[in-house]
Amino acid sequence: MLANLTWPEAGERGAAGAILAVAVGATEQHGPHLPLSTDTDIAVSLCARLAAGRRDVLVGPAIPYGASGEHAGFAGTLSIGQAALELLVIELCRSATATFDRVLLVNWHGGNLDPLRRAQDLLRAESRDVRVFVPRVQGDPHAGRSETAVQLALAPERVRLERARAGDTRPLAEILPLLRAGGVRAVSDNGVLGDPEGATAAEGAALLDRLTTDLLDRTRLWWPVASPERTGI
Repeated sequence: MLANLTWPEAGERGAAGAILAVAVGATEQHGPHLPLSTDTDIAVSLCARLAAGRRDVLVGPAIPYGASGEHAGFAGTLSIGQAALELLVIELCRSATATFDRVLLVNWHGGNLDPLRRAQDLLRAESRDVRVFVPRVQGDPHAGRSETAVQLALAPERVRLERARAGDTRPLAEILPLLRAGGVRAVSDNGVLGDPEGATAAEGAALLDRLTTDLLDRTRLWWPVASPERTGI
């Protein structure tokens, strides 16, 4: 973890070619049963798993706030908006690349995608080696079975499974115009898009393993491994 190092130690890791991995999450409602930190928790877990699989990865402090305006109206949601997130990422990566030649942003919140991609395009135009990883997950869009299963695998004591209820279960493409016009409140009173019923820790662990494999594969394409990889993820 970068935060645990001294500045000379951080400089040594940078000089050795470390990839700085930064989780980009959110603090937003995830239905009545999942914690507000769900997006950040999952992104942090993926960064940790990447570091366990590659010796050249150093995990930086997470970004726990994102562009979560679509979740306005649900208590506890803290959004900094797209413009602020984009600027934050740009300035953070400009600073980070003074020490680390390679920066990887691991995102787990759909509302962050546009500002992250704009920031990536600008940073790469400045000849900074910055990449954004966006996990590919099929299933419920928000606080449904997939995210519930992953949180059960990560921290079951933080899941209020007895409060889990289905929200709007229509396909995302069908409700997207309503979401854009009125946010999640326009389609779901409890903030869930999907149905968490039946989620298990085993299912979440399997999904995390698949996402970790995807992340390792993607980073190998961007940055081939220079030394033997660790095992036992």
